[in-house]
Amino acid sequence: MWLQVLYLCLSCLTLCQSQAQLRASLNRSNDQAGRCHYTFTVASPVESSCSGSSMKPEMDGVLSRLTLLEALVSRLIVGVDGDVGTRAGANGEEGLQKAYSQVTGERNQLQQDKEHLNKQVQELQRRLDELSEEAESLRQKPCQQTHTSQHENRPASDPAYDSGNASYQEMKAEVTEVPASQLIPEVNHNFTGCGELQSVGDPVLHRKADSITGKYGVWLQDPEPLGTLYTNKTVWRIDTVGKDVRQLFAYDDMEQFSKGFPMKVLVLPESVESTGAAVYRGSLYYQRRRSRTLIRYDLASETLASRLDLPHAGFHGQHPYSWGGYTDIDLAVDEQGLWAIYSTSKAKGAIVISQLDPESLEVKKSWETNIRKNTVANAFMVCGRLYTVASYTAPNTTINFVYDTATNAGRAVAVPFKNKYRYNSMVDYNHAQRKLYAWDNFHMVTYDVRLGRASHGSS
Repeated sequence: MWLQVLYLCLSCLTLCQSQAQLRASLNRSNDQAGRCHYTFTVASPVESSCSGSSMKPEMDGVLSRLTLLEALVSRLIVGVDGDVGTRAGANGEEGLQKAYSQVTGERNQLQQDKEHLNKQVQELQRRLDELSEEAESLRQKPCQQTHTSQHENRPASDPAYDSGNASYQEMKAEVTEVPASQLIPEVNHNFTGCGELQSVGDPVLHRKADSITGKYGVWLQDPEPLGTLYTNKTVWRIDTVGKDVRQLFAYDDMEQFSKGFPMKVLVLPESVESTGAAVYRGSLYYQRRRSRTLIRYDLASETLASRLDLPHAGFHGQHPYSWGGYTDIDLAVDEQGLWAIYSTSKAKGAIVISQLDPESLEVKKSWETNIRKNTVANAFMVCGRLYTVASYTAPNTTINFVYDTATNAGRAVAVPFKNKYRYNSMVDYNHAQRKLYAWDNFHMVTYDVRLGRASHGSS
């Protein structure tokens, strides 16, 4: 079609330029009826006028060619517009189809993700309901019968489960007659006295938390248990990630703890703040959430035994350890009793050590150090001395400072300490096991310690 148009144009130009150096022009306009007309005008260089007979054949030829040209141009325009519209329509339809397919795919993926998350939520809710039911059923049992809870999960074929078995009765009598002090095993022979800390061993893994709530936490054993319901072998654990931390898990022993089989779940009367709890003489000591209130919770009766504000203590992020976590008040236990490690506005962020009465929680005596609490990762008490850990993330760090409450003096030290899992949020000392207990980035570990001989009588 384009060749035909070009041919007509060339024919017209040939006609108009048939005489030497003729100038021609093409005009396009509508007539009175609205019909389009093409007009070629050629000025003669020699003639002032043309006779009708001499121009008529040529004009007729031009008109016929122009008519054909106009028809061909009209068909060409309509054809091109149609082709463009068809291609645009096809391209638009194809683009819409691709967009629809993409949106449909994304919607299906989101639906699958939603169903997966719903299943996870349902599973977590189911586990929570099971734990709540177990806690409620155990709470309703009389206290004098709860001493058998350690054997409730054993099969009926186990001879120790049969209350009528004579050997079982004899075993119970032996347990009730053994003093609690004799239940403490001599498991660490590196202890040579209540002197200064000489070395800390490599971490030994006992359990890894299996959910995000276990990134931080506290786990302990009672160094001086009272009664026979719980012993120094009982393991206590609190996962401290959450806004309302109130579940205290109890395990028969380290083996059951390592397997993740709690024998009991206690629901605390007040929410726990951070990782500074301690277990001592049959009670759990902890800081109430968003307050400077200390709570003593009796483990045997499962009741709140006493509560008292720690005077002027900073709380909820005012004076934490360097890793944060609202670790303003850290409770600790050693050979000399119960301690609180914290700071006050008067101390301006320096660590304050207070020895507490384990019954009333009243402060017996306090010491103010020159150690900035937010510059150390954690702290613990051994033989009346405060020790601080330099870093909570460095795999190879040090215990970098010691403060002796007997001499009111402190100094820098450099005892190697390992954060194997690189986020240590809790370090506590157990003088019965003679180990450090730590919670390192979901991992519950212990460290053997070696102490030197006592250098003065007060230790």
